[in-house]
Amino acid sequence: MILVLNSGSSSIKFAVFDADIRQRMSGGIDGIGAAGGTLRLGETRAETGADTHTEALSEIMRALDEAGHPLDALRAVGHRVVHGGETLTAPARVTPGIRAEIEAAVPLAPLHNPHNLAGIDAIAELAPDLPQVACFDTGFHATNPEVARRYAIPDRDETAGIRRYGFHGISFDAMVATWRDQTGTDLPHRLLALHLGNGASLCAIREGESAATTMGYSPLEGLTMGTRSGSIDGNAVLHLAEVMGIEGARELLNHESGLLGLSGESSDMRALRASDSAAAAFAVEHFCYWAARHAGSMIAAMGGIDAMAFTGGIGENADPIRDRIVDLLRWSGDVPVHVIEAREEAQIARATADLLSGDA
Repeated sequence: MILVLNSGSSSIKFAVFDADIRQRMSGGIDGIGAAGGTLRLGETRAETGADTHTEALSEIMRALDEAGHPLDALRAVGHRVVHGGETLTAPARVTPGIRAEIEAAVPLAPLHNPHNLAGIDAIAELAPDLPQVACFDTGFHATNPEVARRYAIPDRDETAGIRRYGFHGISFDAMVATWRDQTGTDLPHRLLALHLGNGASLCAIREGESAATTMGYSPLEGLTMGTRSGSIDGNAVLHLAEVMGIEGARELLNHESGLLGLSGESSDMRALRASDSAAAAFAVEHFCYWAARHAGSMIAAMGGIDAMAFTGGIGENADPIRDRIVDLLRWSGDVPVHVIEAREEAQIARATADLLSGDA
């Protein structure tokens, strides 16, 4: 069995896969460090009082043991790590050196990497001999050419590390890996991939590799999202920092903007589509317009388009949103449109198994 973990600031999502990468169980724990937390395992729910990630993982391990998946039956643990920096571009067995590189990327993903590390450290404390593998959301985009990754700013000490990294890479990698299984067709040479959820990004996948993507230095860049603004003029950001302070501007752009900021109601696409307000309708149209507008950039990066594929919560489930974006892209030709199930956890399990098989 392989355990896959996605550790957040106050939550851990998990899934257990067998040797054939079939999911056997999944769940999560939230409210870490707060009262009223919940442990989910399959269809069951239980209260939790975990104050740390180590305590939370201890509760998860006990629950899995009671469900017939004891710790000693695990072959390895695979982790989603948001940022691998410039050096970690492929799944890696966690060693002290790899852990140090993940920690060095914390300034690039301060809202994510520390919590990903907390999960790694908790497993190391609970099961020091259990192999761990880190899979990086930025890794899939390492194939982007330098002209796509580089911002037009001077190369100085102050600008070190400021480049387009891209995210949602595990999702796009899973799309490529499971394409034939899910569609019964060959992977298109030039595929426009749309990962649409609370976080949203596009990827130009050419010959199975990322040629360009819409997220950049951080997940803030690109499309209109649930609470993120998407791309915004740098001088506007500087103005917000002057009048609101850096923390105020960061909060506004990451947590108070996007669909929530435009509608004044919700960041949830389902709620906005059910609303009869003009602001909600505008927010939905803004989301679709900018997805299509950025898609033009991705098509240009590939030199054309042979198919498009939607994944993610909105991409898979919101037919009217898909239809609107496809309609806005009619100019690109009558290309096949696919809906692909997001299989990020399975991709992490597969990468973990492959890496350990290579070690053997």
